[in-house]
Amino acid sequence: MSRDTPTSDAVFPRRLKQARLRSGFTQEQLGIQAGIDEFSASTRVNQYEKGKHTPAIQTSQRLARALLVPTGFLYEDDDLIANLLAVAGRLSKEKKRALLASAEKLAQE
Repeated sequence: MSRDTPTSDAVFPRRLKQARLRSGFTQEQLGIQAGIDEFSASTRVNQYEKGKHTPAIQTSQRLARALLVPTGFLYEDDDLIANLLAVAGRLSKEKKRALLASAEKLAQE
């Protein structure tokens, strides 16, 4: 494995921190927004970002919702695909359909 390829264990912490910083949340604010008890919110998000612990999928989904990104963003190791997911997640359903049609057209070329 090359040094440029993140291990699957390193992807979630990196994406979580990336999305949190982009959103402007502190670790505590994100944890509370995701429904984590306010007394442990900061510690738990910190442990997720450090890769010390990995949240259950339900917690990942709540974190993603709070960060306004698709859950898949938090697990995608390819930076371009992750950024596409983040952008697509902010689009209306109609615009998502248009993006998909454009992507399918590009794939056929």
